[in-house]
Amino acid sequence: MSTMIGKENIAKAESRPVGRMTAYWTVTIILAFSITLSGIGQLMRYGGNVDLVTEIGFPLYVTYILGTWKLLGVIAIVIPGFPRLKEWAYSGIFFLMTGAALSHAFANDYGDGGFHIMLPLFYAALGIASWALRPKSRRL
Repeated sequence: MSTMIGKENIAKAESRPVGRMTAYWTVTIILAFSITLSGIGQLMRYGGNVDLVTEIGFPLYVTYILGTWKLLGVIAIVIPGFPRLKEWAYSGIFFLMTGAALSHAFANDYGDGGFHIMLPLFYAALGIASWALRPKSRRL
């Protein structure tokens, strides 16, 4: 009887990290994909990136700075190793996204249904979730 309980405990212990790892990679891939597309869009000034930046009063060259930092942050989060760099990248994404939401709010540029505020906050939440779910090998 104790053998059965031991096997059940082993099965439960093994399933938790797999679920956590799956959740981590799912959230991280969504975050990385979204931030990468945003960074490329800003570097190439696709779509409404020019209007998004200039309508809230920022100079246009900011798109190059933000786009570059976004791509470097994604690379830091996705590649193995460099746990301290990952911490900086996660905090950078958090401050970048919350700063974007606040910039739009202070400029009264809410977008359709608050989209210009809700989307950056969603990305910030994805960043927090990815950071919280990261495996021990990616922590300090």
